[in-house]
Amino acid sequence: MEQYRVESAKCRKAIISNPVELEKKKIAIKAAGPSKLQVIADFDMTLTKYWVDGKRGQSTHALLKQENAEYDLKRREVHDYYYPLEICPTIPVDEKTKLMEEWWEKTHALLVEGGLTYAAIRNSVANSVIDFRDYVIQLFETLEKNGVPVLIFSAGLADIIEEVMRQKLKKKFKNIEVVSNRMVFDDNGNLTGFRGKTIHVLNKNEHALEMAAPIHEKLGSSDVPDDSGASAVRNRTNVLLLGDHIGDLGMSDGLDFENRISIAFLNDNVEEWMETYKQAFDIVLPNDASMREVVDLVHELFS
Repeated sequence: MEQYRVESAKCRKAIISNPVELEKKKIAIKAAGPSKLQVIADFDMTLTKYWVDGKRGQSTHALLKQENAEYDLKRREVHDYYYPLEICPTIPVDEKTKLMEEWWEKTHALLVEGGLTYAAIRNSVANSVIDFRDYVIQLFETLEKNGVPVLIFSAGLADIIEEVMRQKLKKKFKNIEVVSNRMVFDDNGNLTGFRGKTIHVLNKNEHALEMAAPIHEKLGSSDVPDDSGASAVRNRTNVLLLGDHIGDLGMSDGLDFENRISIAFLNDNVEEWMETYKQAFDIVLPNDASMREVVDLVHELFS
């Protein structure tokens, strides 16, 4: 693992398993134009770095400190119980789905019971080890300029993701929607509950658009009619999907897409996982790569 981190600066070449098929997709997407394209992206270790200044980057789950040691410990105990069930290969999907719902609901209840405040979220992000990949801002700027919506799908907490974006990007993008679990705070910044249905690891896909609350009021220009949200996104039948796990390919489930270019950031255990990722994704970017290759691809699609 250390070897790949050290060599990452000179080992960023994109791995393409089927160049002919990829070229066909690029031609089709380019011909259809930006109005038919959407970007679906995972957040942790996809938009964010795996390594930050020589330290292992934190996920948005890991960085949250409740400023209540008792409840931080309770959340850790819940995690330690349910995580082995999440990765257990023998539990049927329907049973595992119920377990994931239990996990998320218990965690959310502990956040409320333990008195989480928005100030704690701000402080957690400010003191976290998390940062965006190089060229993420350039990617977002290019997509915004061309009116392409970006859906950030996460089974985490939308409020934390948005706070990370505020502190680290220092810029708002009107075409970005975070599809995740959204908190409700009172006038004093105290967490009182959650809005909408729970989004967990087994339903983090296009179906979550109906579950997300609120649905982004406008995907693109603020002057467009209110045909946004789930229906507008579904009209965009070409997809650029960004993830770091095989399971992230499921983020486009529920969307009847015509063309999908899938890009994986293979951050760790590169030799072990490369063949599997090559078979699953159109493009594999190894060794905690920057977003430069994605920016170049988007420019090519819009040229």
